[in-house]
Amino acid sequence: MATKLFVGSLAWTATEDEVREAFAAVGEVVSVAIPTDRETGRSRGFAFVEMASEEDAKKAIEELNEKEISGRNIIVNEARPREDR
Repeated sequence: MATKLFVGSLAWTATEDEVREAFAAVGEVVSVAIPTDRETGRSRGFAFVEMASEEDAKKAIEELNEKEISGRNIIVNEARPREDR
């Protein structure tokens, strides 16, 4: 079953392809989404990455948390449903 990850502190210039490439190095990536601001169209500074399995997601958290993508150290953890926030 796929597991969704939250990627914070993402550079505004980071692309979905860059994020996908970094996460594909540790496991199978199902999808990548970088939300954008409605007014400016600019990245909101975070992304959601869906990994194919829970094992791939755990490996991504262990290996990519605090790693650099596009000049910034990212924060990676399991995404929580909106109602839990």
